[in-house]
Amino acid sequence: MAHSSARSSPGSSSRLRTVRPDGTPIYRYELRPGVPPVSVIRFDTEAAHAELAPDRRHAHDFLVLVYVEEGAGSFAVEGSQRPLTPGQVHAVPPGQVIDVSAVIELVRCRAWSVAFTPDAVPALAAVSPLAWAHHPLLAMFAPGAGHGLVAEPDRARWSAWLTELAEELADPHRLGAREVVAGLLTQVLVAAARLAPAAPPAAPDPLVERVFNEVEAIFREPVSVGDVAQALGYTPGHLTTVIRERTGRPLLEWITERRMTE
Repeated sequence: MAHSSARSSPGSSSRLRTVRPDGTPIYRYELRPGVPPVSVIRFDTEAAHAELAPDRRHAHDFLVLVYVEEGAGSFAVEGSQRPLTPGQVHAVPPGQVIDVSAVIELVRCRAWSVAFTPDAVPALAAVSPLAWAHHPLLAMFAPGAGHGLVAEPDRARWSAWLTELAEELADPHRLGAREVVAGLLTQVLVAAARLAPAAPPAAPDPLVERVFNEVEAIFREPVSVGDVAQALGYTPGHLTTVIRERTGRPLLEWITERRMTE
């Protein structure tokens, strides 16, 4: 939940990236050579809670998944309260503002927080980052989802997965650690996705798929909205309008995000 650290300590998974006009700090994932882009923190003591970010309101540019083993109370995501009770799973997408003020007061809350970038999972690394937001493995991070409750018989399994994940990440350079981390994270994401509210499957949008495929093919070159539109036989203005209507974001923003992700 709070992998951010204004101190940017050597073991930290994140570093201050920028500060919004309202003062909210945004943290980016700090990659380390040869280490999977995954980090795990367990909050189970007063000392561990003291390590939470001094900025009680903050956001990340990576994904965060929280699993609560024991506790009571709540924290806020984008101003909406989320419960901190046993078995709760919370997903926080990039850019959403987290307020952990309530958590800091909870000495007895035991929870796991997993921070990661999608390319840590082979199934996600194999597809265009433009498709990550709609991938089934990230269903818990989709709009309208965000949290779920693990059935009591399954809670020991969740704790075991996260314990093993933390153990592997404690020595990430040993033989097979990257593969084990990827496998465990995939299991956790599958289990979380199964807790997400069921949504009717959306039919693929042929035009959006064509646009994303074109962006994927040429984003490494100096390319503009006009280049993509010309390749697909549309005017730049029309294609920009259609993509904004169908995805909620303009085409230039998708091109820029793909470059930044790379």
